[in-house]
Amino acid sequence: MATGKRPRRWHIPLLLAPAAIVYTLVMIWPLVDSLRLSFFDEGAPGERIFVGLQNYRALFGSDLWWGQFWNALVNNFEFFAIHMLVQNPIGIALAAILSLPALRGKTVYRTIFFIPAVLSYVIVGFVWRLILSPTWGIAPDLLDRIGLGFLYQPWLGQTDTALITLSLISVWQFIGIPMMLIYAALLSIPDELIEAAECDGITGVAQFFKIKLPLLWPSIGIISILTFVGNFNAFDLVYVTQGPFAAPDGSTDLLGTFLFRTFFGSTSQLGDPYMGATIATAMFGIIVIGVLLYLFGIQRRLTYYQM
Repeated sequence: MATGKRPRRWHIPLLLAPAAIVYTLVMIWPLVDSLRLSFFDEGAPGERIFVGLQNYRALFGSDLWWGQFWNALVNNFEFFAIHMLVQNPIGIALAAILSLPALRGKTVYRTIFFIPAVLSYVIVGFVWRLILSPTWGIAPDLLDRIGLGFLYQPWLGQTDTALITLSLISVWQFIGIPMMLIYAALLSIPDELIEAAECDGITGVAQFFKIKLPLLWPSIGIISILTFVGNFNAFDLVYVTQGPFAAPDGSTDLLGTFLFRTFFGSTSQLGDPYMGATIATAMFGIIVIGVLLYLFGIQRRLTYYQM
C-alpha cells in the first residue's frame, strides 16, 4: 500500500548547490561584506574601528563627498535617460521591422545589430577612441569628405558633450539586446490575433500601435528595469574611453567611477575602502529602490493594463 508520503528529492539541492555556492561567494558575500565595512573606519595604522553611521553622515552631509556623489548620481540619471529615450525606442523599431513577414535576410540583420553587444568594453572603447580622435581618428576626415567637417568637435574631450557621447557609444553597443527581447515578444503574439485584426482592417503601422504594442508593455517594462540596473552599474566604458578617473571636471563621472576612485585613490581621495564600501551600499540602495518601484508600481499597472 502507498504510504502517501512524497519521496525526498535530494537531487534538487544537490544540483543547485554548486551554483548557489558560487553565487554566494561571488555576489552575496561581497555585498554583505561591503555593508559591514561601511560601518567601520581606520583608526591607528592597521586598526579598524566601528563608527556606526558616521561614514553615511560624511557621504550625505559633507560638501566634499556629497558634491561628488550628487554629480555622479545626476550623470547616472542622464546616462539612463539617454538609453531610455534612444536605445529602447530604436530597439523596438528594429524589432518591429525584423518581424515583418516580407523582410528578407532577417538573420543577417539580427547578427549585425547584435554583434556589438557581445564585444568587450575594451574593444568598443578603444575603437571609438580611435574613430573620434581629433589627431588620428577617421571621424574628422569622413565628415570633411561629405562636406560636414564643421560639425566635428572633440566630443569626448568637451564637458558638455563627453557624457552624451559615451551614452551614445553605449547605445550603439547594446541596442541589440532590446531589439532581440522585443523581437522574441513579437514572435510570441498569436497568429489568430493578428488575423482577427486584419479581418477588421487593422494593418501596417496601425496594427503595431493598436494590437502589438499593448501586448509588448510587460516586455518593455522588463527592458527598462534591466537598463536601469545596467546603467547604474556602468563603469567599464568610461574607464576605457576616459581613463580610470573619468574626466577631470567630473562631467563623465558616474557612480561606478566615483566608487572606483574612492576605493583606489586619486588626487582628492587617497584610497578609502570604508567610504568606498559606503558608496557601494548607497548604490545598492538606489538600485533596490528603483527595482521595487518597478515591481510594486509599474509592473502591476502593466499587468492590469494587459488584462
